[in-house]
Amino acid sequence: MTAPAAPRSDLAPHGHPQRWLILGVICLAQLTVLLDNTVLNVAIPSLTTELDASTADVQWMINAYSLVQAGLLLTAGSSADRYGRKKMLVVGLALFGVGSLVAGLAQSSGQLIAARAGMGVGGALLLTTTLAVVVQIFDDTERVKAIGIWSTVSSLGFAAGPLFGGFVLDHFWWGAIFLINIPVALIALAAVVRLVPESKSGQGERPDLLGALLSTIGMTAVVFAIISGPEHGWTSGRVLLTAFVGAAVMAGFVLWELHIPNPMLDMHFFRNQKFVGAVAGAILVAFGMGGSLFLLTQHLQFVLGYGPLEAGLRTAPMALTVVALNLTGLGARLVRTWGTPVVIAAGMSGLAAGLAAIAVLGRHGYGGMLFGLVVMGAGIALAMPAMANAIMSAIPPEKAGVGAGVNGTLAEFGNGLGVAVLGAVMNARFAALVPAAVGASSLPAALAA
Repeated sequence: MTAPAAPRSDLAPHGHPQRWLILGVICLAQLTVLLDNTVLNVAIPSLTTELDASTADVQWMINAYSLVQAGLLLTAGSSADRYGRKKMLVVGLALFGVGSLVAGLAQSSGQLIAARAGMGVGGALLLTTTLAVVVQIFDDTERVKAIGIWSTVSSLGFAAGPLFGGFVLDHFWWGAIFLINIPVALIALAAVVRLVPESKSGQGERPDLLGALLSTIGMTAVVFAIISGPEHGWTSGRVLLTAFVGAAVMAGFVLWELHIPNPMLDMHFFRNQKFVGAVAGAILVAFGMGGSLFLLTQHLQFVLGYGPLEAGLRTAPMALTVVALNLTGLGARLVRTWGTPVVIAAGMSGLAAGLAAIAVLGRHGYGGMLFGLVVMGAGIALAMPAMANAIMSAIPPEKAGVGAGVNGTLAEFGNGLGVAVLGAVMNARFAALVPAAVGASSLPAALAA
């Protein structure tokens, strides 16, 4: 009962008897959290007008959520392993619901950014526990399929955010995007309490709070430098100092993790080449998805003149392709036939080809953009389940929460980095073209005018 080497649970030899129903419940909670990564993309015109938000404000509204999650996911994972995955799932749902209420009632950019950061705390607990629970309730024969469904929901939530946000904005004001999370969180909370079994890894390890603080500060400083570059100048003292602080703190984080007995991220995992490849791939996939959706929704609204719902519908083919392919189980079958590295490489190639198609063909009409989005979706459908499985299989089962935290951290950091980098490129390009007309910090307002 207290053996530290195996997760504590009451599962049957072939998995929990209600495992598929439980999977549906936790995927509902996960979908809500992941929608909020990209749901604000179609609300940029509304936020610009009603909250007087600058480009940097909008980027922080999106990234406050992603970066807090990225900084806390690993600690949330170890907390779930130590204190109980069901318990952390319940706490995460409660925090996420409260944060959504505050965000929906925000009256300024600063208030919304702070509320989004608070939502990120709850989201961190949810994202780690969902995948950890999947690993615990399914046996080896069904786990790849279950992770494939989990990955489908991840991709759907991440990519369908603009569609969901567009639908809500077509009928309500921007705050409804967040308030609609509350009933979903309450339903999921009731279902989790009733259905999900508790599990934890024996005695577990004490959460690495200093590691969480260092990683959050380091990632935030790096992203801050990238976002501030177009406005203050890439060689300004403010930008260079922030970038240096971010790099130094991240280096300190690595050293700290190497020298403490119970690190939140065991650096020895990086000796596994399959793990390293999956880590790099996960960051790049999230970078491509997050950055491209951030730019495409603005292009569709500001340049092509579509409304929020129309813009969301036109980005939906990527999500639909991911869901369609993952529901067929294609990725899982290819992993068994080709092996994980080949499937990840094929998926990454598809993602790159889709981005290239959008860049080259998307300028001439929606047809080229549609083709690129479908190709991107196909690549993501292959890559994401294979990468999640590679990461989880490289980590001992008793550290399933940490493994889920690694997977989620990579996705959130990649998303935040994509929004920051591609947003900075867009701002810098805009400022270079019209330096006398408007500053880079007011790009959304200028385009909306």
